[in-house]
Amino acid sequence: MTADNEKTGNDKTGKRRGGWWQIPMWATLGGLLLLPLAAMQFTAEVDWGPEDFAIMGVLLAIVGGGVELGARLSGNAAYRVAVALAMVAGFLLIWMNLAVGIIGDENNPLNQMYAGVLMVGVAGAFVVNFKAKGLARVLIAMTVAQVVVAGVAQAAGHFTWILTAGFVSIWSMSSWLFARAARDEAAKA
Repeated sequence: MTADNEKTGNDKTGKRRGGWWQIPMWATLGGLLLLPLAAMQFTAEVDWGPEDFAIMGVLLAIVGGGVELGARLSGNAAYRVAVALAMVAGFLLIWMNLAVGIIGDENNPLNQMYAGVLMVGVAGAFVVNFKAKGLARVLIAMTVAQVVVAGVAQAAGHFTWILTAGFVSIWSMSSWLFARAARDEAAKA
């Protein structure tokens, strides 16, 4: 296998080879989608309709697709873990907001500010062309946006600092991993 093929994950024929982690990842995501269905058989507390399953299916597919994309964009382990962390954190942010809301209840319009945090990440990733050095900066921008949302929530009388600290930690760790991947890439050049 050539160095280029190792970076892209292709074999000698140029065909994409799957990682060992793909089947367990997709099985886990599928299992997460089936959990509410199983819970509905045992309790009335879980009452999902078809739209709930569709939304969750789309969210889980985005997470899985994002992780797959990250694996195809770079063979660097730090880059791949950074992508996975960012995708899982983004999923959790959306899921919590849709389920119960982070600021007050799920109907509080202030919760829409979290979409801005995610838009910083999505738009930023495209602007920096998914390059590790740029993504490190994008994740710092997401960290700042997350703190700004918490400040606005606090001004409106809602305490979200503990949850904010959790997301700030994840965004910061992802940023650090992207920066490490950028250093690794620069050292190899």
